[in-house]
Amino acid sequence: MADPDSQPNPNFRADPDAVTRDCALHIALVTFAGLAASCGPRLPATPMAEPTGVVSSTEGIPGPASTEQPSVDQPGAPEPTPMRYAFPTPGPDPVSAWRPPPYAVPLAIRPEDHFYFLRPIPSGNVNWPHPLYRYGNTFFGEESIHTGVDLDAPRGTPVLAAGSGQVMSVGFGLYSGIQNPKDPYGLAVSIRHDFGYHGKVLYTVYAHLQEARVWVGQRVEAGQQIGSVGDTGNADGAHLHFEVRLGEDGYFTTRNPELWMVPPEGWGVLAGRLMDTFGRPLAEQLVQIRSLETDKRWEVWAYALDTVHPDDGYGENFVISDLPAGPYEVEIDYAGHPYTAQLLLKPGQTNFLTFRGRSGFRLESTAEPARAASPPYP
Repeated sequence: MADPDSQPNPNFRADPDAVTRDCALHIALVTFAGLAASCGPRLPATPMAEPTGVVSSTEGIPGPASTEQPSVDQPGAPEPTPMRYAFPTPGPDPVSAWRPPPYAVPLAIRPEDHFYFLRPIPSGNVNWPHPLYRYGNTFFGEESIHTGVDLDAPRGTPVLAAGSGQVMSVGFGLYSGIQNPKDPYGLAVSIRHDFGYHGKVLYTVYAHLQEARVWVGQRVEAGQQIGSVGDTGNADGAHLHFEVRLGEDGYFTTRNPELWMVPPEGWGVLAGRLMDTFGRPLAEQLVQIRSLETDKRWEVWAYALDTVHPDDGYGENFVISDLPAGPYEVEIDYAGHPYTAQLLLKPGQTNFLTFRGRSGFRLESTAEPARAASPPYP
């Protein structure tokens, strides 16, 4: 195998001006029912600070130029040319595996964390990301770089506002900036939230809806139904495409939703930054994760280059959420050699590691619940 330190950084580059072409594969997700035994102890029910309002005006906060019907297209970007790919015949519709109830929002045990949002699909349904097409992935080069996560809930499942705020856009045209029945997002809703992060406004997007139950300018509360799951736009099956946008309501301002959606109680998130020996990002690098208690295994791929953005605090290029607390082994193959690290994944927070070529892994310390910090609201 070629040495990545002596070669240009390998990656598949999807066209950054291409449109997200989501796939709903209806692959039966692996049940987590047997993982209850591996969950760590629940955190104490310490009341968290309520969000400090970003206020309804944009004074002092970078945001979109207009608060009417914001255009999300990139200047100079060509009109989308939606395509559909033929995938293998899907298996049975995914069914909801058991999961603990989510923590209350907001949650931030680590000062870098910002679990500000509810799951936009109710508990009891598939409300976790599709494992083969996470944020920053290209589905093995078959699709454009994914700017959100796909939640494979059945058609007609209620879609909930992930946080309180004002509806900024409803209809067909979120990407195009004008009403367009062929818009790749299909019927979509965007919400400008009452709170932000580091002085920047937060937005969430809900796409491929079957119906919308809100209108532009309407105030919504966290957990309020705003629509239902559908397959409008570039979708080969019913699912919800969910995005988090920071600063502006645009296609090129997304962040990884798995770092913003609150985890289930007793479960946590694993994120990391993968680099070659010279500090260059390892794009679309496979990461294999194994529970040392149950031997259950997960796979996640590092972000492709362009279009998507790492978190302002973590600078990560891979994230996997909804892991039960407990001991894990992480492995990647680099320059033809396996590198492994073991860690104790703690609940209710982001557990972080870095990998740098031949130097291997480095684990970053995690916060203890007794030292939990208030969320860093602006």
